[in-house]
Amino acid sequence: MAEKLRIMLVDDSESRSLVVRLMLENLGYVVVAEVFEPHRLYEAVRRHQPDVIIIDTESPSRDTLEHVAMLSEREPRPIVMFSADRDQQTIRAAVRAGASAYVVDGLAAERVTPIIEAAIARFESFQEMRRELVQVRTRLSERKLIERAKGVLMKARGMSEEDAYAALRSMAMERSIGIGELARQVLSVSSLLA
Repeated sequence: MAEKLRIMLVDDSESRSLVVRLMLENLGYVVVAEVFEPHRLYEAVRRHQPDVIIIDTESPSRDTLEHVAMLSEREPRPIVMFSADRDQQTIRAAVRAGASAYVVDGLAAERVTPIIEAAIARFESFQEMRRELVQVRTRLSERKLIERAKGVLMKARGMSEEDAYAALRSMAMERSIGIGELARQVLSVSSLLA
């Protein structure tokens, strides 16, 4: 481990949390915070900026899963959940909420590092897929705007589709903006004049 990972430990038992914290520190991790109440999770992540969150629980409560989901949306981090609950619905709910890994049967010291590394890799892969999805949606949205703006130019100036696209492209380059942004502007002006 080149750089010490900063871990936030979430546990519903303070005595168990102490044991887990000592184990993590012996493995070379830095435990930046311990949280015992799920509703404090988001605030603690904002304050301490951990690299990874480890949740150790008998069974994740609905409250815990809701706070994990909120955290995953607003301050995404790799989350490893250790639980005694083997219920398939619970596991699925934890993963849907944002757990990068859900591990049953305890926190054995020899398993922790590979589990954390796998959770980080899975989290990074998922984040990359999310970024790509946002890019695809943005391009699709821009393409629709460009098509509508071409239609406006074709109707207003009696242009062919190719000429309308060339005009949009030329105006975008003259103004040093993207063609999608220019299409947005054309549509805004067009709606004002309609």
